[in-house]
Amino acid sequence: MLTGWRFRIVSVLGVVGLTVAAVAATNHPFSQHVFTTYVPLFNRLEVTVLTGASLHWAVALTVVAVTVCLLPLYRPRPRRILDTVVLAQKRVLVAGLALSTLGYFKWSHRLPRATLVMIVGLLAILIPAWFVWIRRRPTEAGGRTLFVGDDLAQVERIAPTVNAPVLGYLCPSSVGYHGFDEDDIDGRDAGTKTGDVRADGGVAVETPETGGAVPGRALESEPDEPRELAGLTRLGGLSRLEDVLVEYDVDTVVLAFRQADRAEFFGALDACHEHGVNAKVHREYADSVLVSAGDVGELVDVDLEPWDPLDHLFKRVFDVLFATVGLLGFAPVMLLIAAAIKYDSPGPVFYSQDRTAGLGETFPVYKFRSMVPEGEDATPTDDAENDRITRVGRVLRKTHLDELPQLWSIFVGDMSVVGPRAVWTEEEVLLERDAPAWRKRWFVKPGLTGLAQINDAKSTDPNAKLRYDLEYIRRQSFRVDVKIVVRQVWNVLADVWEMIRG
Repeated sequence: MLTGWRFRIVSVLGVVGLTVAAVAATNHPFSQHVFTTYVPLFNRLEVTVLTGASLHWAVALTVVAVTVCLLPLYRPRPRRILDTVVLAQKRVLVAGLALSTLGYFKWSHRLPRATLVMIVGLLAILIPAWFVWIRRRPTEAGGRTLFVGDDLAQVERIAPTVNAPVLGYLCPSSVGYHGFDEDDIDGRDAGTKTGDVRADGGVAVETPETGGAVPGRALESEPDEPRELAGLTRLGGLSRLEDVLVEYDVDTVVLAFRQADRAEFFGALDACHEHGVNAKVHREYADSVLVSAGDVGELVDVDLEPWDPLDHLFKRVFDVLFATVGLLGFAPVMLLIAAAIKYDSPGPVFYSQDRTAGLGETFPVYKFRSMVPEGEDATPTDDAENDRITRVGRVLRKTHLDELPQLWSIFVGDMSVVGPRAVWTEEEVLLERDAPAWRKRWFVKPGLTGLAQINDAKSTDPNAKLRYDLEYIRRQSFRVDVKIVVRQVWNVLADVWEMIRG
C-alpha cells in the first residue's frame, strides 16, 4: 500500500489517466453507437463525436473538474472501503454537475450530453475502484502498527514479535494507572466517585488529603518526558488516538489493556471501526472480545464487522423496508394508542431512555409509555410483579405495541430489526455483574427482536440472555434474521390471540 507523497502522486496521476481514458472511450463512434442502440435513454440525448480543438477542450475541462473535485481523496488516511467508494462517487457526481452547468449556458466547448452522462457513469465505477486498490491492505502482517493501552509490560513483550513497522504507542502518562490520560487532566469532575469510570474514560481515585475522588490524579509520579519503551516512542495519551490514526495513516492497532472490557478499550475499537483500521488483541483476551474465527498466533484480529458484506447490505435494505412499511401501516394504530395513553393516566405519550449501541455508544430509544412516570428502577423485574404498569400499558406490553416507536430508530440506523436487545445504560451495569462477558453483545447493532426474545430469555436471567445473543452473533446471516422475524411475528400473534381469549 502506498503512503505519503507516493500516494498523493499516484492517486492524482491515476485520476487524470482514468479521466482521459473515459473521455476517449465514450467519445468513440463505436461506444456511442452501442449506447444509442441498446440504451433507450441515449436516444433523447445529444450524441456527437468530438474532434480537433473541441476534443482537446473537452479532455482538459473534464480532467480539471474531476481532479479538483477529488481533492479530499488525495491525502492518505485510513478509511473504510465503503466510505471511500461513497465519497469518490459523490465527488465524481459533483464534477459532472459542474460540467453540465457549462453546457447549460451553451458554451462553445461544452461536452455533448450523452458523452457527459457516459463519462460520469464510467468514472463513478473506475475512480472508486482505483482508490480502493491503491489503499489495499499490505501483504505483510499488520502494515503500519500502533500500540494503544495501559499495559506497558504487555507492549514491551509483544512489540518485538510484530513483523511490521511499529510507529509507537499511546498510553496514559502514569505506568500502572488504568485509564488516566494526561491530555484530559483539565476535564475534572468533582462529583465522580472513587473507582467510577468518567465520561472522558478516566477513573477517579481517592486521595488522603481530601478523602474524595480526584479525577486525573495518578497513583505514581508522572514522568516529565515521554519515555522510550522497547525502542518505541510514546505519541501521546489515549485521547489522541483518532488524531494519530489520521496523521500517521495507521493500518493496524494492537490493543494492550490490562482489562479488555473497559470503556477505553471499546472507545479505541470504535475509533478503529470508524477509520477502517484493523484491531488486534493478545491471545489471552480472545475470550473477552469477539475475534475472527481461525486466528492463530499471539495476536488475533478483533472482528469489528462480523457480518458478511453482502448480508450486511441485505440486512440494511431489509431494515429500511421493514421500518418504512411499519411506520406507514401502523400510523393510525399509533394515533389510537397515543389517545388511549393520555386518557388512561397522566404523563407523556412517549417514554425515552438512553440505551447502549454498538461498541458502547449510546442512543435514545422511544417507546409508548406503559408505566407511571415516577419511581424508575434499573433492577430487572418481571411484568407480573411490577405494580407501576398501567392498564393500557399491560395491553401494550402483551401485544408488543409499545415497541412501535422503535421503528424510527431502525429507519435512521440506530437499531436493526434483529440483534441483541438494546439495554438501558443504567441496567447494563447490573447485568454485567451477573454476566462478565456481557460486553461481547456490543459488537453488533442492537435489534428490535433477537434469538433471546423468541426464546423468552429476559433480563431477569442475564446469563441465558447472553448465551442466546452470543449464539446469534456466531450464526448471524440474513437468512437467520428472516427466520427470527417470522418466529417473532408468530409469537406476537399468539400473544394477541391468547389475550383476546383470556
